[in-house]
Amino acid sequence: MMRAQVRKAFTLVEILIVVVILGILAAIVIPQFTSASEEAQISSAESQLQTVRNQIELFRVRNNGNPPALADLFDDSQIALTAEPAGGWIGVVNADYLRVAPQNPRTGTSDVIAGTAAPTTAVAADDEGWVYDEATGRIWMNGFDEVEGEWIP
Repeated sequence: MMRAQVRKAFTLVEILIVVVILGILAAIVIPQFTSASEEAQISSAESQLQTVRNQIELFRVRNNGNPPALADLFDDSQIALTAEPAGGWIGVVNADYLRVAPQNPRTGTSDVIAGTAAPTTAVAADDEGWVYDEATGRIWMNGFDEVEGEWIP
């Protein structure tokens, strides 16, 4: 009596079904991870904007309602520096308004430029991080639309 040998292996159809199921799961999960990164950048931007605006308001309270001039953000004439903060913010950081210079997560810079309105166009990675209006003390993050809560495309 001869017994037929039974092979224990997966068939091609079974393997194809598993690959298709894994592909469907990947198509569902991957977009959720990519949007999580964008949401983290937006949350960081909103938090930094709120912190910087609160400290500018504190400056106004301590200085008879006058907002800081753009030069005050960088003024180090009365403060001994141990190290210059990145992108400026010397006066504000060393006067204990901010611990470190705030960085724009989209551009990666802390540079400040003068302006009178929020930016309305997308920015390149090497553009300035902040736009500051000396007359009103208002500050915006370059490339961020805070009304919509999103980066300007």
